[in-house]
Amino acid sequence: MNEERSTDRLARYIIWAASAAAVLFLCWFFRSVLVYIVLASVVSLLGRPIMAVLRRLKIKGKGAPDWLLSIISLLLIMVVFLGVVTQVVPVVSGIISSVSSNLQSGSFRGSEFTEWIGRFNAWLVGMVPALGTDFRIQDVLFGWVGKAFDLSSVTSVVGSVASALGSFGIALFSVMFIGFFFVKDETLFRRIIGALVPDRVEDRAMRVIGDIEHLLCRYFVGLLAEVMGVALLNFLGLWLIARVGLYPAIGIAFMTGLLNVIPYVGPWIGAALGTVLGIVLKYSGAAAVGVYPDFAIVLITLLAVFICTQMVDNFLFQPLIYSASIKSSPLEIFIVLLMAGHVGGIIGMLVAIPCYTVIRVIATNFFSDFKPIRRLMAATGSEQHA
Repeated sequence: MNEERSTDRLARYIIWAASAAAVLFLCWFFRSVLVYIVLASVVSLLGRPIMAVLRRLKIKGKGAPDWLLSIISLLLIMVVFLGVVTQVVPVVSGIISSVSSNLQSGSFRGSEFTEWIGRFNAWLVGMVPALGTDFRIQDVLFGWVGKAFDLSSVTSVVGSVASALGSFGIALFSVMFIGFFFVKDETLFRRIIGALVPDRVEDRAMRVIGDIEHLLCRYFVGLLAEVMGVALLNFLGLWLIARVGLYPAIGIAFMTGLLNVIPYVGPWIGAALGTVLGIVLKYSGAAAVGVYPDFAIVLITLLAVFICTQMVDNFLFQPLIYSASIKSSPLEIFIVLLMAGHVGGIIGMLVAIPCYTVIRVIATNFFSDFKPIRRLMAATGSEQHA
């Protein structure tokens, strides 16, 4: 009898292992389709607030059908996305061309900018003699920026993008087509999951999917609002205070807003990149008239703009988005981001919070009997109430 039970248990383990291996193989084989489904889910989460607003609109007491509202919601998302791409990308491309040409020609190297840098070089060599008397920080800076914004590399990137437009078109159509059904029927994804799980846990699985959808919807909408808020603040500061010009301010603000999506690291990269671009564009514009601004004032102004924006982001935007949206403590989020960055780099940090939200909700509903999970939930809840 015991031998039969052991044999049955071993057979079940083998079946489970084989099933898991088959599922993983199918996920890997159809990974592009899974990516389309995931992106369509994100689009549907962004479209739900739009659907909620459109459903409130009534004409003679009657509302439009859900299929029409779904199409309108997706069209609005596409118009905003394509509008930003078509309007901002040429501006960013113009900034890259201007920076590259000015760095290659050295049109402002005789200005007060180089005098200030010369004094800084002398101080730096005095503090670190190992650098050598020939060390010039501007050569390092110009070389780095020149490589980053080299026209030949930009041309190759544009060529690669152009060759990928066909695949992009297929992906865009697939995502929008799948997203249409997800937006039209908010319970579709839940029913799909419900058909895959055993009957005894179906009700609990439906609650889990509902919680995940609610939290991720708040997170992605909040993240989009954060990108727009950071870009808007940087644009106003660069245009009205730093006086870098309208179109350069738009391009730099757009880049810093996108980089801000990368947790913790992105804002620093955006601020450094924006400061360098602002200085180069400011002095390249001054070189045309032969009147150069004070470098220290330009540097302090640019840094002040990005620091003020970052303070608003840290103390206003992020607490509302990360902590409130996914119901996790800042320390918890920080540790998760560190682990994700160690495993997957920047890509890992980008997907860490959504993935952790899913894992956290599943653990709360299915594994709450485990002491570490129960204590973690209790600690987070008490911290939020405090």
